[in-house]
Order: sequence, then C-alpha cells, then structure tokens
Amino acid sequence: MSTDDVPAGDRFEWWGRLMRDEVMAVSMASERPAHFRAGADSIKGGPSTKVSALYLSPSLGVRTHAQIRRHDPEDYYLFAVRGGRIGLEQDRTTSWFRAGDLGLYSTSRPLEAAFRGGREVRVEMIRLPRALLPLPLDTVDRLLAERLSPRTGSGALLDRYLSGMLRRAQECGPAELPWLGSVAADLAVTFLAGLLDSARAVPSESRKQALLARIDAFIESHLSSADLRPAAIAEHHHISVRMLHALFQERPETVSAAIRRRRLERCRADLTDPRLRHRTVGEIGLGWGFRHPADFSRAFRAAYGMPPGEFRHTAPHGGRTRA
Repeated sequence: MSTDDVPAGDRFEWWGRLMRDEVMAVSMASERPAHFRAGADSIKGGPSTKVSALYLSPSLGVRTHAQIRRHDPEDYYLFAVRGGRIGLEQDRTTSWFRAGDLGLYSTSRPLEAAFRGGREVRVEMIRLPRALLPLPLDTVDRLLAERLSPRTGSGALLDRYLSGMLRRAQECGPAELPWLGSVAADLAVTFLAGLLDSARAVPSESRKQALLARIDAFIESHLSSADLRPAAIAEHHHISVRMLHALFQERPETVSAAIRRRRLERCRADLTDPRLRHRTVGEIGLGWGFRHPADFSRAFRAAYGMPPGEFRHTAPHGGRTRA
C-alpha cells in the first residue's frame, strides 16, 4: 500500500485513515502535506500476529485519551527503526530512536511520535495483542518509549528475523506465513521477557520456537562448514543431540535433511551464477560443506534429477536463480 497510488491532494488524509484502520487512530500533522509520501507492506502471520514495514515523510502523530476511548485495539507494537529518527513520548517517558534501535509502544495510552530525518523514516514493527502476551502487563508498561538494545542474544536474533522475514515474504507460500509470524511473536516475547527477567512467564512453546529460530539462524550462517553436524549444533546451543532431534520432530525433515537441502539450494544458485563460471562443480560443492565431489553429485542428482554438471549446462545463466 502506497500513497503513490493516491492523488497528491488526498495522500495525507488517506494515510491517516490507513493508520486508523490498520494500527490505531492518530491525529497527524506535516509541514509539507502536499508533498507527503508513505507506504506500508504487511504480513499477516495468523489471526493475531502482523509484521509490517512502513516508510513515511517527516511528520507528527498524536494519540489522545479521546481517541483511545472511542476505540482501542489493545495492542503493543515492538518496532525496529531502519532509517531516520523517531521521537516517542508515552507514559512520561521520552526517547529518540535512531537506525538500529528497538522500542515498544502501546495503543492503550496517549502518545506523541515525531518522525524526522532526511526524505523519509523507515520502521519495521510487530503487533503483540495485550490479551495474548504471557507477561505481567504492569512490568511490560515500564518499557514503553524506552530505547531497547538489540545487542542481547534474543534482541539481535529478533532484529535479523524481522528484516529477513519481510524481505523474503514473497518467496513464501500461504501455509508458511502463519508459522513465520508465530516465530516472530515468540522471539518478541522472549526478548521482552529477558528485559524484564520474566523468562518463567514465557510459555514452553514460545521458548521452544525461539530456540528453533536460533538453531535455524546458526545453521544458515554455518552452511559452508563441513563440520556442521547435529552434534556441533547441539553443543553450541547447550542441548543434547536427542533434544535437537526432538525439536525437529514436528517439522517435515530431520536436522541433517534440512542442512543438506539448504546446501543444495545454495549450490544450485551458484551453478547458475555467471560470475562463478570460473569455479568447477566440485569447488562449488566443497564451498557449501560437501566433503567429497561424489557425495555432492549423488545428493544433487537425488534432489534435482540430474548431476550438477548437466544442470549447469542446461540451466539459464541470466543471473542467480531462487532456490
């Protein structure tokens, strides 16, 4: 959704209506309403979870007691600033957020938000309904409008997951999006619980999904290592190999199968990359963790119906293909 599809004279009012319908009602002001631009991409991850990416021109938004009384969706929003600056005042706390900062606001309390910096402000956020948040709400409210560091383990993982989920959403099928949204919510709850030292209040299912997300991120970043095996993954996450396999039982593939599939996807993309024509098929396999060219060839043929060398000669080479 973008103001680019709306007549210039109607854009500012249109954006205000969109925010009212999709987030909450706010009163907006801009020094240059005739030049205002904004847009949003949203992913519904189930009946209660939504992840959104927004950009908007410098402006001001105010939510009042009267607007809350008329309608309150009773949501928290955990947000990550990607560009520009946001000044947020809520519950007697005022902070300025810059790119890389995380923050939290509530639709149930008055607020004032100033969007500043350059041509536009960019922010990503996840909706967390108050009724479904398994944390003491009076302590959660202490975090409103505070700058929350993404440098904790769960904060860094949540930060990367949000941006990666929004970038790759178009590659996902409709059945995957609810699961991705639930993982985002679990990571957000785990992050907030860590800040509040309330980890015991987080349901075991949320802790399990957060652990799986950390494992997935670890696998993704170590695919090129030939030593990436279940034992190494379990040791890094301080769990037993048996527990690791149990975590994957609800998934359609085992740990080893997931590693092999992801490696093969990277190899297939490299085989169609014209910039890598100088690398042999064997070198590409070794570069993604296959110890022996013969093992790589057998696995590739089993997955794609032909050996990697034949695939390289028959596949188009206009650029990288999506796995």
